[in-house]
Amino acid sequence: MSDNSIFRRKSINNVLQQSEDSHGGGLVKILGVRDLTSFGIAAIIGAGIFSTIGRASFEGGPAVSLLFVFVSIACIFTALCYAQFASMVPVSGSAYTYAYVSFGEIFAWIIGWALILEYAVSNMVVAISWSEYFVGMLHGFGINFPDYLTIDYGTAHEAFLEMQAGTSKLTDSTLFAAKAYEHAPVLGSIKLLIDLPAGVITMLVTSLVYVGMKESRSASNFLVVLKLVVILMVISVGAFYVKPENWSPFAPNGAQGVLGGVASVFFAFIGFDSISTTAEECKNPQRDLPRAMIYCLVICAVLYVCITLVLTGMVNYTELKVDDPLAYVFQKINFDFMAGIISVSAVVAITSALLVYQMGQPRIWMAMSRDGLLWKRFSKIHPKFKTPSFATIVTGFVVAIPSLFLDMGFFVDLTSVGTFFAFILVCGGVLYLDYQGLSKDAKFKIPYLNGQFIVGPLLLVAISFVIYNNTFFSELEAKPLLAVFWLVWAILSVLAYQHKFSILPVLGILTNLYLMTELGVTNWTIFLIWLAIGLVIYFIYGYKNSKLAQ
Repeated sequence: MSDNSIFRRKSINNVLQQSEDSHGGGLVKILGVRDLTSFGIAAIIGAGIFSTIGRASFEGGPAVSLLFVFVSIACIFTALCYAQFASMVPVSGSAYTYAYVSFGEIFAWIIGWALILEYAVSNMVVAISWSEYFVGMLHGFGINFPDYLTIDYGTAHEAFLEMQAGTSKLTDSTLFAAKAYEHAPVLGSIKLLIDLPAGVITMLVTSLVYVGMKESRSASNFLVVLKLVVILMVISVGAFYVKPENWSPFAPNGAQGVLGGVASVFFAFIGFDSISTTAEECKNPQRDLPRAMIYCLVICAVLYVCITLVLTGMVNYTELKVDDPLAYVFQKINFDFMAGIISVSAVVAITSALLVYQMGQPRIWMAMSRDGLLWKRFSKIHPKFKTPSFATIVTGFVVAIPSLFLDMGFFVDLTSVGTFFAFILVCGGVLYLDYQGLSKDAKFKIPYLNGQFIVGPLLLVAISFVIYNNTFFSELEAKPLLAVFWLVWAILSVLAYQHKFSILPVLGILTNLYLMTELGVTNWTIFLIWLAIGLVIYFIYGYKNSKLAQ
């Protein structure tokens, strides 16, 4: 029977049957828990550990190591919810599929559409970051790549105008960009400047993903082992150069300084959810996906904490506001050989992150297409390679072409409302399935901790604290979205009391919602524009062609 409601939901049995029906000529089940953990580590330990970790340490001092512990625990709340869903609905699609069985089609579409943006933008940022490290690595080996083939037009032109204006104290990066504009060849009256390495690495990784999961798995496992060896080497060697006096004061800017880096530190962990897109290629997804998510988060949290303590112990935290903190601290102690190894490992780390993200996005397209919400070609599986071939090719071009011509700052502004939104719906979905009694047969269940008498009292304590510190109204004025946060917390307090909600998914919702309030207006504006475009496509095509509408 057809259903004309935009809130029509798929049953879990329907999802599993659809996956089984399409599996005959579909994806190959070859992934074990070690492979999935490797993919998770590859996604999490990317550019973050080689760049943003330094700026977070600059803001909060050595105490940022505790922030990594806090954020990893917060991520585990969400990861546990993903793990429970993965054990109940072991199919490709990640949060998109989970929203479909819990909140209905319109929410599933919104999440799927948001994930398309998030994966694409993440890949573009990673590709451009890879290009910067790669060019720097070549320079370290005495190989100079043509500068006009390593930068986008907008950045170079802006730097050139700044140089012509005679602005004093131009940074090295600005001078490099301005000279790239000067040296660029001219076609008619237009200077030709592109970030060629970013486009090339994207297409190379896309080719690997296209050829097959087995090849992608082997490449990922190799790259992850290589970068883990280097990171452990950094920790063990750096530990001998730690000066304990650099850890005092431990929190020089207080709790506010530490928490100031909470959003950027959280982004360092985003990526664990990408392995849920490979559910249909797992040998035993109900068992292995939950384990892999927890394993990769714990491993990465330990590495992040150790790296932070080593960095802030080797040099004073005030020196860490640099883009390459790991290489910088070894250059400071005249250990240039180690700095060179780190530069190479950065290229390796970012390559493996790009591989995982580039592998995840086509499977989101595929899941949406299989449900009739996108065109059928996106769910086409290659007869030989057993990968979503058309979706993979489209993803390659969608990421590679913009990364050739646009700067990283533009893409950074596009993150990361959709990711937090997806996390919130997954946590909320677990509460809904528990309430409906649908999760009783889950092979992995979140440990139940009754939040009936916890959620509400915690709200009162939190509000009392901010009012006592005279920050309640000032923070609301600075971040109006906090009003939504407090309202949702109040609603969850009532619902938790009525239905005895488990505290862990509630904490996942509140943590992600609070972090959403830290994002700027630009992020929300672009997300809403993207959402509007997606809704137009849904009502023109997806609503009519949905399998549930048939």
